Amino acid sequence: MQLSWQRWIGSGASRQLVENICRPLMKLPSRSSAVVFSLLLLLGGALISTRLLDSNAFSSSAKTLTASKITLPDKIPKKHLEIPLNCAALNHTGTCPANYPTTRGGATDEPGPPSTCPEYFRWIHEDLRPWAHTGITREAVETAKRTANFRLVIVKGKAYVERYQRAFQTRDVFTLWGILQLLRRFPGQVPDLELMFDCVDWPVVAKSGGYGENGDNATVAPPPLFRYCGDDRTLDIVFPDWSFWGWPEINIKPWEGLQKELKEGNKRKRWMEREAYAYWKGNPAVAETRMDLMKCNVSEEHDWNARVFAQDWVKESQQGYKQSDLANQCRHRYKIYIEGSAWSVSQKYIMACDSVTLIVKPHYYDFFTRSLVPFHHYWPIQEHDKCKSIKFSVDWGNSHKQKAQEIGKAASSFIQDELKMDFVYDYMLHLLTQYSKLLTFKPVVPKRAVELCSESMACNAAGLEKKFMMESLVKGPSERAPCTIPTPYDPPSLSAVLRRNSNSIKQVELWEKRYWDNQNKQQQQA
Repeated sequence: MQLSWQRWIGSGASRQLVENICRPLMKLPSRSSAVVFSLLLLLGGALISTRLLDSNAFSSSAKTLTASKITLPDKIPKKHLEIPLNCAALNHTGTCPANYPTTRGGATDEPGPPSTCPEYFRWIHEDLRPWAHTGITREAVETAKRTANFRLVIVKGKAYVERYQRAFQTRDVFTLWGILQLLRRFPGQVPDLELMFDCVDWPVVAKSGGYGENGDNATVAPPPLFRYCGDDRTLDIVFPDWSFWGWPEINIKPWEGLQKELKEGNKRKRWMEREAYAYWKGNPAVAETRMDLMKCNVSEEHDWNARVFAQDWVKESQQGYKQSDLANQCRHRYKIYIEGSAWSVSQKYIMACDSVTLIVKPHYYDFFTRSLVPFHHYWPIQEHDKCKSIKFSVDWGNSHKQKAQEIGKAASSFIQDELKMDFVYDYMLHLLTQYSKLLTFKPVVPKRAVELCSESMACNAAGLEKKFMMESLVKGPSERAPCTIPTPYDPPSLSAVLRRNSNSIKQVELWEKRYWDNQNKQQQQA
């Protein structure tokens, strides 16, 4: 980076400087001119030396900076807004804190467009279709009170509840806790609404009640009643069940942490190393169909490839739940799912194991199961001939190991990728948002309702109830935008989905029939 004499002399600034100095000297005598000319040479040399010294100094400094390679952070971490659990305020005033945020408080979405919601979100439109033309009136909501456990009202981001009857165990408690976490996750985004919630297993709003299946021909709007499951004969609105935030009575942890434990437990034993039988463990006393399943256990007369066990929850609680660790139950190639008195919360735990899930023909669905595909996510088992159906499925899987492993992996991938708590909260938000749009009245807080907040529920809780609440507590607003809900099914596409599922089940049943026909022929020939 050195500056040459020629370059300096040739520069405009240098010529101007020399001319300004020399012009008056031209008029001096020759002797004086010689002296002055000598002085000019000295001055020019000094100037050039100074530039050279400056250039060398700059070059040296640049080399030093390059060598040190000062590193700046690629991305300055964002400060996440947190909402602390303010038990002191609750204890001081006896009421919920007044400074709960009603907006996201400056929280920004992660870069990039929102993700598309999983396929099962499309069923939100189907569940609300009965009110698409009539809307939801206050009279319809009041009609749903007949079997409801509680009325939930949300106004300006605050939750109020009017209780009618306590639910079994802590179902209502953890359902309401989950809704409060939704408000913490999406402050200012949950619209005003009013709804009735029934925590009992069985759906009760019958399609045959004169309402019409699609609501468009109905003379009376059906009562909008929320619960955990539905079936093809009813119009109940399905909502994520309480166990996503924990089930303290049987020590089932909140889903977010348990999902990670199941993922790690799944890695302990490869599919080929697992026991080549179908496994089930649960309470058979709750349903006749489960009692029937117990007959499929191995005996001196038969081995139906099933290993089924009755779960004694009283004994298990006394022994510290050592034999009911869900993350330690991925040890069989096949696992059986069978409904209880209605649908069962166990389905998501069973499907998370990479094992082939054998689903005994279900009659109920929850919010995510309607997007499961037979022979892709699970293997269908006939309801009225369980033992023979289970034996065939295990024999088929053990002789088609590659396909069996693909079915098991598709199920566990679905559970891990499409049933994350992010999507559970997104489903709740989208469902409540679409529901609120149908209301034909302005939600009002009833006189007997009480305000609920995380403090009023968690601060005075104890034992596993408090532990699970603290583990599932949403710390602050989400940094990601909710996923984008898919469009509704049109009639042809919905029919195609139902037809595909039906055909898959019929194909498996045909294989099973051929299998047993061949078995019978071999026995007759012997």
